[in-house]
Amino acid sequence: MLYFNFKYELKILLRSWWIQLISILLLVLFVFAAFNGQNKIEKRLETISEARATVETSDKQMLSLLDSIEHGIPVNVSRWQTPESPIAIGNYHPRVVAMAPSDMGFLAVGQSDIFTHYVMPTVSGDDFAISFTEMTSPIQLLFGSFDLMFVVVYLLPLIIIAFSYNVLSEEKERGTLRLLASQPISIRKWVLQKLALRLFWMTVIIIAVSAIVFSLFSRGSVSDFLAFIGLVFCYMLFWFSLAFAINIRIANSAKNALSLLGLWIVFVLLIPSVISQSGDLFFPIPPRTELISEVRAHKAEATKKQDQILDNFLRDHPEYAVNDSTQARSFWHGYIASQKIIKEELQPLLSSYEEKLEQQQTYVSKFQWMSPAIVTQRALGSMAGTTKRDYNSYQNQVYEFAEAWRNYFVPLLYNNETFKKSMYTELPRFSYTPNTDNQLVPAILSLLLLSCIIIALTLLSYNIKSKRKGMVLMQ
Repeated sequence: MLYFNFKYELKILLRSWWIQLISILLLVLFVFAAFNGQNKIEKRLETISEARATVETSDKQMLSLLDSIEHGIPVNVSRWQTPESPIAIGNYHPRVVAMAPSDMGFLAVGQSDIFTHYVMPTVSGDDFAISFTEMTSPIQLLFGSFDLMFVVVYLLPLIIIAFSYNVLSEEKERGTLRLLASQPISIRKWVLQKLALRLFWMTVIIIAVSAIVFSLFSRGSVSDFLAFIGLVFCYMLFWFSLAFAINIRIANSAKNALSLLGLWIVFVLLIPSVISQSGDLFFPIPPRTELISEVRAHKAEATKKQDQILDNFLRDHPEYAVNDSTQARSFWHGYIASQKIIKEELQPLLSSYEEKLEQQQTYVSKFQWMSPAIVTQRALGSMAGTTKRDYNSYQNQVYEFAEAWRNYFVPLLYNNETFKKSMYTELPRFSYTPNTDNQLVPAILSLLLLSCIIIALTLLSYNIKSKRKGMVLMQ
C-alpha cells in the first residue's frame, strides 16, 4: 500500500505543479538570502582589510621615523607623537583586533548588523569605553535582514502549511473519503504516509537547493552542509507533525489552515516575544546612562587627585618607582595610575551589567524548548558565529588583549624607557578564537523529541476517540 501511495501522491503533486512551484520558490529564496548574507560578510572583510592596511602604512612610517632617530637624523614630528615614547606607540599605532567571520557566516546575519567586527584598543583608552556597536538604521533593525535563517525559521513553515494543510480534508470535501475508508489501511496511517511522502519530497528539494547555495557561497566543509540539512529536516519534521495532528483532529480545510497559521503565530512570533520580554522584566539591565554618569564622576574625582593616586600607585608597585623622579613624572604617569583606580572602582557596576545580561541569556536558553523557532534560530546563529554569545566571547578577548597591550607599555613608561625599532616584533598580537558553544546537537534532539511527542499524542487521542465511537455503536 505504501508503494501505491507513493506512486499516486507523486502523480498528484506533479500534475498540480506543487513540486515544481516549491522547487523554484525555495531556490529563489535560498539563493537571494544567501547572497544577502554573503554580501554582509564581504563588506565586513573589506572594512577589516582597510583598517589593517591603514595600520600597516602607519607602522611603516613609524619604523622609518625610529630608524632615523636611532641614526641621529632629525625628524619633523610633534613631541607627543614621537615614536620613541611608549605612550605614543600605544595610542597612535594600535593593532586591529578583528573578529573574522566564520565559514558559515552567510547563514545568519544575527547580531553582526549591531556589533562591529573590529576595534583598536589604545593604552589610554578605557576597556568599558570601547565601542562594539555600529550606527545602524533603526528601520533595518526593526525589519531584520533577509538571510537564510529568516527563510528557514519564518518562511519555510508557511510553505509547509500551504503544502500539507488539506491532505485529509480535501478527500473529504471531494467525496472520496468513503472510498479510501474501504481500503485495507486506517485513515491515520494513510494521512501519516502522505505527509511522510511530502516531507520526503520537501527534503529532496531542500538538499538540492542547499547544495547549489553552499557551492556558490559557502567555504565550509561537507560536515557543515550535512549539519545544516539535518537541522532544517528536524525543523520541517516538527511542522509536518503539527500538520498531521491538525489534519486528523479537524478535517476541514479552512479550519486546518487557520489552526496551522495560528500555531505559526504562537511558535514563531508570540512565544519568542513573551520569553524575550519576560527576560527583560525579570532581569533588567542597568541603563547605560547610569554607567556613563558613574564613569564621568569617577574620572572627575580621579583628575583632582592624580598626584596622590600616582604616589599610592608607585608605593604599591615599587618595581615602577625604581627610576622615578619628580622631574621624570609626566601627565601620563598620573593618568595611567588614575585609570587603574577608576577601573577597579567601576568593576562592580560593570560586573552587574554583565551578570544581568548573562542571566537573560540563561533564561532564554532555559525556555527555548517552548518554541522550535527559537531552538532553530539559535542553532543557525551558532553555526554562523553571529549570536550574542559569540560577540560576548569576542568582547572578552578584546578586553584581554587591551590589558596585554597596556601592560606592555606601562613598565616602559614608569621606568622611563624609550621604544626602539627592535621592540616592534615584541608587540602583542591578537588572534581571534571562535566560540565553541555549538547549539546544533541540542537543537536537533529537542526538535526530534517534540515531533515524536506530537505524533504519539495524536495517535493516542485518535485511538481513544475511535474506541469511544465503537462503544457508542455497540450500545
